[in-house]
Amino acid sequence: MSPSPRVLVLVTLAEIGGAQEYVAALLPALVEHFDVTVAAWGPGPLRAATERAGAHYVPLRHVRRAIRPGHDLLGLVELIRLFRKERPQILHANSSKAGLLGRLAAAIMHVPIRIFTVHGWAYAASSSASARLFRLLERLMRPLTTTTICVSENGREVGLRARTCRADRTVVIRNAVDVSAARRARHEAEIPLIVSVGRLKPPKDFPTLVRALAALEPGSFRSLIIGDGPRRAELLSEIKRHGLEQTVELVGERDDIAELLSTADIFVLSSASEGMPISIIEAMAAELPVVATAVGGIPELIVDGETGFLVPARDSSALAHALGCLVADPALRRRQGKAARARAEREFDLPAFRRAHIALYSSLLSARGIAPSPP
Repeated sequence: MSPSPRVLVLVTLAEIGGAQEYVAALLPALVEHFDVTVAAWGPGPLRAATERAGAHYVPLRHVRRAIRPGHDLLGLVELIRLFRKERPQILHANSSKAGLLGRLAAAIMHVPIRIFTVHGWAYAASSSASARLFRLLERLMRPLTTTTICVSENGREVGLRARTCRADRTVVIRNAVDVSAARRARHEAEIPLIVSVGRLKPPKDFPTLVRALAALEPGSFRSLIIGDGPRRAELLSEIKRHGLEQTVELVGERDDIAELLSTADIFVLSSASEGMPISIIEAMAAELPVVATAVGGIPELIVDGETGFLVPARDSSALAHALGCLVADPALRRRQGKAARARAEREFDLPAFRRAHIALYSSLLSARGIAPSPP
């Protein structure tokens, strides 16, 4: 038996994404205090991050993102068996499907502490039938949840309005990055480079970004879009339709994003719905001004007119105007970039993020008479 309390961190998929980056950032601190296992489905960098941190990784077979009753039942059984084997004192579930199946399996197996981190409520981006189903399921999961962690105040407010979390059992711990390790942008290029990062699928809204870029003065900028996804072909067609093949480059998924950000001059994120995008915090740490849509937790990151600009969602004209102001003014880019870096250092650095999670875990364990490990 391990002398440390056992924690099982559950994520739906191991692929590149905000939930996975959140877990990877948290693991080095968790392993100092707890016996940690991470479980997820599919290929991706989360397994390597888990092993680097010294935690145990379990590949899942049946927990998938899409709602499929057969797979979901198999996933529930798989998780019940995993909890029976691991006997964790804490389940920390991330992402919607893992959150639903994980909390239900943990309740069945009497896991004493069941934490769910909301990286973005699955029902918040649309009013579709699947969104309504997720909202109903989240309401049913509320009594099974010891604590809900929201990564933004907006996420907490959305959950309280929808009755998918309880005020007395919900805390806000905002996302963070290792600001001190971030490479600063050099801002040396004669033609400014605009960079965006994200999965090429909704709720990311790259078509609106392409239309905004097409409205800028030709030859006044270059742009990189970092990421991949099911809408890649559609986005390429949009780039060609606007004659931007020589200006806008899709570079796919990359493991050198920090280096690419250090060569950039402006960061942009066009999205219809968000939680608290880590990509924006990384850009702020890289001393870049940020232009982004004012959705979800993004207004909690960007000080409009000071560290970048906020624009309405799906408004290519407003996005083009904000980008145009920065493209035309190198001094403004540098000034806002420095302010963004300073804000990241104050508000979104890793040490406070990690301390908040350790304190939450320890408090919940102590309330149940389980002694947390000493620091």
